[in-house]
Amino acid sequence: MHPFVREELLHDRHIARLDTLCSLASRNPFPSFDNAPQKTLAKTEILITSWGCPSIDRAVLNQLPKLKLIAHLAGSVKGFIDEYAWRRGVKVTNAVAANAVPVAEYTLAAILFANKRIFQLNRAYRKVRENRSPWSREAPDVGNYRKTIGLVGASHIGRLVLQYLQQHDFNLLLYDPYVSPLDARDLGAAKVGLAELASQSDVVSLHAPLLPETRHMFGSRELNLMKDHATLINTARGGLIDQEALTQELANGRLFAVLDTTDPEVLDPKSPLYELPNVFLTPHIAGSLGNETQRLAECILEEIARFVKNAPLQHAVKREELDRLA
Repeated sequence: MHPFVREELLHDRHIARLDTLCSLASRNPFPSFDNAPQKTLAKTEILITSWGCPSIDRAVLNQLPKLKLIAHLAGSVKGFIDEYAWRRGVKVTNAVAANAVPVAEYTLAAILFANKRIFQLNRAYRKVRENRSPWSREAPDVGNYRKTIGLVGASHIGRLVLQYLQQHDFNLLLYDPYVSPLDARDLGAAKVGLAELASQSDVVSLHAPLLPETRHMFGSRELNLMKDHATLINTARGGLIDQEALTQELANGRLFAVLDTTDPEVLDPKSPLYELPNVFLTPHIAGSLGNETQRLAECILEEIARFVKNAPLQHAVKREELDRLA
């Protein structure tokens, strides 16, 4: 991992606990596998990785003949761990479930604020500087009661958002081709098609992985189907939305959007999305930030503790599911 990640995520108390679980090869991360002592690699059984880790390909794995577990102190392992690791019997775990918590919290807050028209009424109040209660002229159909919330994707985050939403008086819809109607019902939602979800929801929140088949899954058709004054929330990947179509739709003022991720990740400085009054932008902060990163470290420590006790991993990454994971 990058040394900065070690400083931010792995504190002294975490290192002290690791010392009780196993014999540490180093208290500091190796900058690359080439710089790690070959004798150390040859006897390594557990590899802790995080952001900044180089690709773990077959050549690297061949330097780790005793490797039994890769514990990824971050989210997705897709793209940097060669599938040869699974074929060789190496177990892989990550902190996706831990990182899902702050994203789900952000999403819940965004949904509640969107229906309450917090962003719009904040600007209106600052402009007029007087109480115009009940503000129905400035915010038609304001309020959360009995609104319909549509979630795209029953991922770790999507499922957690559904769980959080159970405490509120919402009608919940779910689009996910891998979830059955019965499973959706167990999650507290009704399974629907994407077009129905777009047309029926007051708020649409995206929680699908970015795959070739999901790129631009929310395009002109889906945006046109959305209700007037509905809100689109994206905390997943910017590529799920046709950015040009979204920008055009938002420019005409019919919809609202809360965007924590865009395509490209950092918008052009001249993008109208920075200035549009119906858009609330954040710089990809929904995931673990500040002290929330400690949840990731504690999650991975628990996984290592289970592994050394020969207990089942709670967050094992399965090779057969990798193709449809983020």
